[in-house]
Amino acid sequence: MNLKQKVLVTGGAGFIGFFLTQQLLNRGDQVVGIDNLNDYYDPQLKHDRLSELAEHSHAANYRFIELDLADRSGIEALFAEQQFDVVVNLGAQAGVRYSIDNPHAYVDSNLVGFVNILEGCRHSKVKHLVYASSSSVYGMNTKQPFSTDDRVDFPISLYAATKKSNELMAHTYSHLYGLPTTGLRFFTVYGPFGRPDMAYFKFTKAILEGKAIDVYNNGEMQRDFTYIDDIVEGVIRVMDRIPAVTQGGVIANEAKQSISAITSAQAPYKVYNIGNNQPVTLRRFITAIEDACGVKAKENLLPMQAGDVPITYADVGDLIADTGFKPSTSIEEGIGKFVEWYEVYRN
Repeated sequence: MNLKQKVLVTGGAGFIGFFLTQQLLNRGDQVVGIDNLNDYYDPQLKHDRLSELAEHSHAANYRFIELDLADRSGIEALFAEQQFDVVVNLGAQAGVRYSIDNPHAYVDSNLVGFVNILEGCRHSKVKHLVYASSSSVYGMNTKQPFSTDDRVDFPISLYAATKKSNELMAHTYSHLYGLPTTGLRFFTVYGPFGRPDMAYFKFTKAILEGKAIDVYNNGEMQRDFTYIDDIVEGVIRVMDRIPAVTQGGVIANEAKQSISAITSAQAPYKVYNIGNNQPVTLRRFITAIEDACGVKAKENLLPMQAGDVPITYADVGDLIADTGFKPSTSIEEGIGKFVEWYEVYRN
């Protein structure tokens, strides 16, 4: 098989990194994955993902290196040795609520680590940096659906602030050094082999064990749940589309309900939403899990948690226009696939 390109996937033992690596290997890319294998959640799941990758039919084109993004000298050596064509930066300290109690973990990984990646890309002339941002950058914005043209200046968690910072840092490198960068604002990713700290994983585990689940805001919150296969397809399509230099643009000023012109520095820079474009209530989400498990949930009703937002809803018009792709997996289909995987995995 002819190798298409050499790709670095950070967070390579993570949820999205695992599925992305599989698809890149399937299509003939050479992949290097890095991850620090921290214990934010049970590292066994990360090792199990790596074991799956080691058994991939094209595993000869895959290499995993245990490495922390914040390790400046280690990242410098990696880029100097490998000479990547494309970098997909998925490695980050995740979680909104965890950032309230452990802010330094987010600074080290999401800020210091991201600068190290930017510097590696700059000095080794990487052709395209694609990086994970988050729907959390929209904070308490009330305009729906969330558009990448909206202002995102008021994050309500440190996690969101670091992701917004990543977008600003990427733009700076795109402008100063001509480094093509594309940021992806992911909307509530779920699916098999997902993170056990996410609601769908915790709910499924609790329901099958006959334990109560914590339901916030009476189940009235809405999320634009996006199935992992749709996320990976979006990432790959964006990877293959290097952004062109842009100049000028407009943004909506929500406070004044008017449009004001802004001047944008010339830069090969782009940001996309990747979401299902269909918000689902927490109540429907729970029902989907109950139906897939064949068990009714016991519920603890609780108020909204700090750092949470009432709704996320992705405007994916730019993604469709530029790549021809729109995520479309329904919550019932996606949750069904997750529960099927979970019942096998737990045994």
